[in-house]
Amino acid sequence: MSNARLAGRYAKSLLDLALEQGQLETVYADMKYVQAVCKASAELVNLLRSPIIKADQKNSILTAVTKDKVSVLTASFNVLLVKKGREGALPEMANAFIEQYNALKGIHQVTLTTAVEVSDDIKNSIEQKVKSSTQFGSVELTTQTNPDLIGGFVLEFDNNLLDASVLRDLKDIKKQFLNNEYISKI
Repeated sequence: MSNARLAGRYAKSLLDLALEQGQLETVYADMKYVQAVCKASAELVNLLRSPIIKADQKNSILTAVTKDKVSVLTASFNVLLVKKGREGALPEMANAFIEQYNALKGIHQVTLTTAVEVSDDIKNSIEQKVKSSTQFGSVELTTQTNPDLIGGFVLEFDNNLLDASVLRDLKDIKKQFLNNEYISKI
């Protein structure tokens, strides 16, 4: 069960504390690590959300997973989450922290989806094109591959979607044939 408001509040508190203590970049790196671990291990996320597993077991497992990988501030934050019974929302909190960090630093997330893997030159040119056409100061480009696109690309940023894929063109053509506006309807 996702609770975006709760995750946002905890992330904001951690962000404010990290700013106050001058550890913003360290905690950001920690949250990127936590986010990567949560994405890679569905078992860990299920364990954190399980009502059957006791809090002390969750705490020891979370400590073992993050030992020597995160700062003292982040480790203390994780202990607080377990103590308050909010450890199940840790993946959402990590995502919310990263979003708030990006908003604070003026970093815009851009996702490029293509049918095949693209080279670094193409990534750099797309990043520069997005920066110049949108006046973004800083862009963080992530790439994905989806063979169903057949060709072209899909670019997502700031709730905008630019779909220049062959799959989209084929769907548009199919819709035109199904609507066949050239034959009068009787």
